[in-house]
Amino acid sequence: MNTKIWLCPPHMNGSEEKYIREAFETNWIAPLGPNVEAFEKLLSDYMEGCHVAALNSGTSAIHLALMLLDVQAGDEVIAPDFTFAATINPILYLGAVPVFVDSSMQTWNMDPVLLEEAILQRIRTSGKPKAVIYVDIYGMPANIDAFREISLRYDIPLIEDAAEALGSKYNGRPCGTFGRMGIISFNGNKIITTSAGGALISTCKEDIEKAKFLSSQARENTLHFEHPRVGFNYRMSNVLAGIGRGQMEVLEERIAAHRRINRQYRELLSCIPELIFQSEPDESYFSNFWLTSFIIAQPRDDFNASLLIEALGKDNIDSRPLMKPMHLQPFLKHFPAHLNGNSRYLYENGLCVPSGSGLSGEDVERIAGIISSVRGI
Repeated sequence: MNTKIWLCPPHMNGSEEKYIREAFETNWIAPLGPNVEAFEKLLSDYMEGCHVAALNSGTSAIHLALMLLDVQAGDEVIAPDFTFAATINPILYLGAVPVFVDSSMQTWNMDPVLLEEAILQRIRTSGKPKAVIYVDIYGMPANIDAFREISLRYDIPLIEDAAEALGSKYNGRPCGTFGRMGIISFNGNKIITTSAGGALISTCKEDIEKAKFLSSQARENTLHFEHPRVGFNYRMSNVLAGIGRGQMEVLEERIAAHRRINRQYRELLSCIPELIFQSEPDESYFSNFWLTSFIIAQPRDDFNASLLIEALGKDNIDSRPLMKPMHLQPFLKHFPAHLNGNSRYLYENGLCVPSGSGLSGEDVERIAGIISSVRGI
């Protein structure tokens, strides 16, 4: 059996152990502590001075962002059809109603033209949506200028789900900093990791102070336990934040590695015209290419995404279909959806190939060779 190649495994650099050891030596094992504070400072600096709350997941960050925007039961929140369920679940935690909007083929992110059409229809039929969540899918920045114009025109706040896009930029500015609030994930498969974790980001200091309060069981700073409202146990562990501190030291190296791997795939597979890679539309976009992904534009019985996934699997190589649209998920089928067919097309005809920053050039050649052999090249 050939060596296993995972889709995007964690990639440690060694210095993480130093910060974890500090936590043990000083007995800062409980949530919060020096590592959390230092990690938040590193993230704040990277995010050009935005305020940051380190949390136990990106999902928690979305939940808190929606709460800070006062999303209530019955409110509508627009979200992408082409995303992971973690974008949507926090909407349901609050009893709100997700409204799905399909993708643009330019970036695979939410289509801004369809977004505006959806807003106008919701205003006519059920009232103005309370918020819009957009996603930078697979690390590719969305058409952020268009979203911000729509947000201002209709006075609807934006939440940027940049879970996969740490290190990506739009017009030179870091993804995660464009909406009223942004979120990042540090799950084990992300471009850097804290094993499990996430962050809420905002230019508004008050938002982040409220988020830290809510994520610490909404406990007042009193000697006794005083809780004026329902709170959550969402803060990041001081131990895991130590991993994050070590990972931040190599973030730029990790971004460069993912982009190098993406370029190598494109070069090796340029002989297959049917493959269309997710690509930066112009110089305004800078993707971390967290996952290298492509679609097969003209699938055939002997060359399609399912066959590629099967062939790679036989060689002990991990790969994955593109995101299954939210409107096709069993527990979400009954919610409103504004569709153009693109998210379904992407799901049925595309896949993600291994993209971890530890992937060697020989690994990429092995993967590309299997894809080429299925194509008969």
